Amino acid sequence: MSNHKAFIFDLDGVIVDTAKFHFLAWRKLANDLGFDFTEEQNEQLKGVSRVESLKRILKWGNMELADDEFERQMAMKNENYLSYVDKMDEKEILPGVQKVLDYLTENNVPFALGSASKNARPILKKIDLYDKFDAIVDGTDVSRAKPDPEVFLIAADKLKTDPQNCVVFEDSVAGVQAANIGKMTSIGIGDKEVLNEADHVFPDFTEIKIEFIENLLRK
Repeated sequence: MSNHKAFIFDLDGVIVDTAKFHFLAWRKLANDLGFDFTEEQNEQLKGVSRVESLKRILKWGNMELADDEFERQMAMKNENYLSYVDKMDEKEILPGVQKVLDYLTENNVPFALGSASKNARPILKKIDLYDKFDAIVDGTDVSRAKPDPEVFLIAADKLKTDPQNCVVFEDSVAGVQAANIGKMTSIGIGDKEVLNEADHVFPDFTEIKIEFIENLLRK
């Protein structure tokens, strides 16, 4: 393993905001089952797997489903979600992200995607970033959900660097915890009070100066 610095990015809420698509798809599922689903509840599903998300939603709706119906509803939710994803393009990249990715590319700093989403690859292709990443690790590559650091440790291995030399950008508490457990530098994107376990927190990428990235590289 090398001691060079490497960067790992979560996808949802960091590079793109697909939370809004998840919300619309989960709300349709809940409404079809006869109850409501709020944006506040959707916030609680950040970084949570699809199976666990449906379990929580059914609990909020005081409803139980047979195993086959559970699987059917989960598949329908994903179909609805993907119908929104299908309309995505590079305009969906969150402000300030491209600047950081361009800097890393120009300075030959390797970076990877580390996402729980099983739809990460098609999304990256839609927004024309798929070929920019040196490695991609998504929900199809891991067996343990964040805060287990598995997704980030696999990414570090693919980038051929030690975990402690990796910098992780995350928008969820579980993701920040995963980075910390993996002995990586954690950068929270979002609310400072919510992501208080992160080493550094920014409301979004427009607040991240290139000087900050340069300082991380020097450490």
